[in-house]
Amino acid sequence: MNFDYSKLRVREGSKIRLKDFPTLEDGGFTKKTAKEEIKKNIKELKKFQEMFYADDRYSLLIILQARDAAGKDGVIRHVMSGINPQGCMVHSFKTPTKNELEHDYFWRHYRALPQRGMIEIFNRSHYENVLATKVNPQWILNERIPGYGSVDEINQKFWDDRYESINAIEKHLHQNGMRILKFFLNVSKEEQKERFIARIDEPDKNWKFSSSDLSARSQWEDYTNAFEEMLQKTSKNYAPWYVIPADKKFFARVAVGDIILELFKSLDLHYPPAESPELLQKARERLLNE
Repeated sequence: MNFDYSKLRVREGSKIRLKDFPTLEDGGFTKKTAKEEIKKNIKELKKFQEMFYADDRYSLLIILQARDAAGKDGVIRHVMSGINPQGCMVHSFKTPTKNELEHDYFWRHYRALPQRGMIEIFNRSHYENVLATKVNPQWILNERIPGYGSVDEINQKFWDDRYESINAIEKHLHQNGMRILKFFLNVSKEEQKERFIARIDEPDKNWKFSSSDLSARSQWEDYTNAFEEMLQKTSKNYAPWYVIPADKKFFARVAVGDIILELFKSLDLHYPPAESPELLQKARERLLNE
């Protein structure tokens, strides 16, 4: 791992501006060398996942947040392609259903958290509740929270309380064995435009395009402010945010894979004790004599 990924990590308590983080970084990789690195990462991840499952002390939650067309699906598809699907699940959270709105906003996410030995990927997550809803506060009214009956009542204290709740939940999860990695894929406005045009011009990509994508694009600065505040107030040592340059898809995939591997290597994973050599030999002889 040649690139210093600590430069992409949001330090706890730091004030950030997204424009200070690169979008066009390639980390010294080319498409060819990135492909080789991803292939190597997949092989290592497969090995660590098996040990992670057997060790059965930790679980891993990977959170992906981004603007539209930043490449979340591609990261999942390429980085996790070698993982045993029995040990890894992906949840893509859409607009809350009527039933989900009958509960607090975290309820549907809590139900999807990984058990020990398992990996869970949230493609969008509970953070939409301080992103999309912050840019469009009228959506908060659908939650029917006492004391917030109009948009005018949704003030900064409301958002600070929500950041505090998210931090408390993630700290609780960490204390009970869950490791959390959070990635914001940082795509530039120019690159997003090119990807949107490609979705329109290429028939096999038409299905990816939605007119709602342009609505969010028109709110670019509002989303920038929401992302910056979210990153500043919820990046903790126990659940850090990484701002991943996403204009070059190959580097985003390498970076996420390398950071996940770095976490696995830090956990001192091991297989549980096996039967004694004597018992194994006796079992072997018994099987051979059947």
